[in-house]
Amino acid sequence: MRRQILKTATIIVHDLVATALAVLLTFVIRFDGPLLTERLAHLPVLLPPFVACAGLVYRAFGLYRTKWRFASLPDLANIVRAVAVLTLLLLVLDYVLVSPVVFGIYFFGKIAIGLYFVLQVFLLGGPRLAFRYLKYSRSRQSAARAASTPTLLVGRGHDIEVVLRAIESGAVRKLDPKGILSPRAEEQGQTMRGVPVLGAVSDLEEVVAGLAARGVPIRRLVATPSALAPEAEPEALIARARRLGLPLARVTSLGHAGRGAELAPIEIEDLLLRPTVAIDRPRLEHFLTGQRVVVTGGGGSIGSEICARAVAFGASAVLVLESSEPALHGVLSRPALTGTEAEVSGVIADIRDRDRLFRVLKDFRPDYVFHAAALKQVPYLERDWSEGIKTNVFGSVNVADATLAAGAKALVMISTDKAIEPVSQLGVTKRFAEMYAQALDAGRAPDETRLVAVRFGNVLGSVGSVVPVFKAQIARGGPVTLTHPDMVRYFMTVREAADLVLTAASHADREARDPGAGDQRAAVYVLKMGQPVRIRDLAERMIRLAGFEPGEDIDVVVTGARPGERLNEILFARDEPMVNLAGIDGVMAAKPVFADRAQLQAWLDRLAASVAADDRAAADRVFGEAIPDFLQRAGVEAPALSGAG
Repeated sequence: MRRQILKTATIIVHDLVATALAVLLTFVIRFDGPLLTERLAHLPVLLPPFVACAGLVYRAFGLYRTKWRFASLPDLANIVRAVAVLTLLLLVLDYVLVSPVVFGIYFFGKIAIGLYFVLQVFLLGGPRLAFRYLKYSRSRQSAARAASTPTLLVGRGHDIEVVLRAIESGAVRKLDPKGILSPRAEEQGQTMRGVPVLGAVSDLEEVVAGLAARGVPIRRLVATPSALAPEAEPEALIARARRLGLPLARVTSLGHAGRGAELAPIEIEDLLLRPTVAIDRPRLEHFLTGQRVVVTGGGGSIGSEICARAVAFGASAVLVLESSEPALHGVLSRPALTGTEAEVSGVIADIRDRDRLFRVLKDFRPDYVFHAAALKQVPYLERDWSEGIKTNVFGSVNVADATLAAGAKALVMISTDKAIEPVSQLGVTKRFAEMYAQALDAGRAPDETRLVAVRFGNVLGSVGSVVPVFKAQIARGGPVTLTHPDMVRYFMTVREAADLVLTAASHADREARDPGAGDQRAAVYVLKMGQPVRIRDLAERMIRLAGFEPGEDIDVVVTGARPGERLNEILFARDEPMVNLAGIDGVMAAKPVFADRAQLQAWLDRLAASVAADDRAAADRVFGEAIPDFLQRAGVEAPALSGAG
């Protein structure tokens, strides 16, 4: 911190000295003899207030917010604007105030003021650009010494330039860019930051062979986001890279000037989705900065990503609540949670243990609780139905009650699209938990704890996701197994799901709190999952991306639907009125359909008795009363339910 203050003070001193020097040089260049002597005599009186005023103008235009090593055209534009203001000030002083009243002559004159403008821009901008060039030269030399992997970069010019800057700044290491492949014909033959554009993606084999003939063997390909867009035909790039035996990495982040850029091995999942929703980062930073966050089930796929994103958006403290010791250790060891300014801690606790949960939340005093802990695998819950009720229903009840007791601002319950018109134990238990949260949220004052649910479908890379299963089956040589040829599902990435959960939570805690919110108040949020994907099409595309032909090299086998599965997922119930979320992209919402609290408590008592007696039929009758669609739809779409468990 002290070092940063010293650097800022040095920049301020430089700019103020440059201002005084610009005025002095203006007089020396423009005037001579008695005219110069007269003006220099008055400088001690006029120069200090002008320099002080210049310092305020520079601050107003943000000249002290950017590091010199990242000086760019926007920074130069700010310098020009600031100097233009000072030049206009000199004109006003010289022609309106000082000269007619004090001297009877123009102290500067139009020519001198124009000369001052040029000198001031040069003295402020020149050292910045020179410093950046010096750093650039040193970083290029350091990168050349440290680089060990001759690399081809693939993508459009704008993305490529950001990656090159990241390499120069040291944000991306161990890459020695030897050439660029661009899909744009107008970029062919050009150079970008000293690296030549050698052709298009279709020229990959020729470019690699040509460089090898000149003694430059390419060892790696790096693809920017534009190279993996659907219109860029990324499958062709992957196929060519595999034929050449070249590792292919993707750029996972393109920060400002390359800061924060990251590389990761390319995965088939990267090509299976529609473009992700643009996240409103300032909104989430405003929402989470300085806040204390608890994540139940924080060791799971969604929970661990919510922890990481909460830290990324400025949370001051994150508590991971997890019943699995290995899962807790794994998430606390994630690089995204270590070495940060946030206070990240974890506790082993089961949401079924009501007393323990109350103590943990009371001691931590959270602002927000994200409830991701749940049992989620449909086949297991159909068999072990009582465990699903203990965790998904009574565990959620405990979390909701403990959140209220701790005085948190909001509870965000992670639900599932299977909760709508449920046909499985997973769906019906999560829907019952939603109903409990809605009942507690009903009628609460705007400044009291909010309780909302967020629904979404399948998440790529999560435990139990179909994509890792298909990848493992393909790696073994098949067959790839489907439960039904016409089954359709929604998919999104773990990162996008976590960001949109936080976005929904920010709406629940901001717009939906307004007493005049009207249609903006919602209790159930649903993430926009894009277009549904036919699972058979997904399997066949994954087989082709792996270099095989479905039905010839690897068979696709239909095994039959499992208990509790249905062909299509639903986002909203028919009786849930939609809410228009103005200005919120990627999230939909519905108004709550409230259940009577006394009736809910009676159902909970009967569920507890059903579990204690191991009476599934009694539990199903409770769910059928609470969620009338359950038994009817279960009987129609999942006949195996009656014999499961």
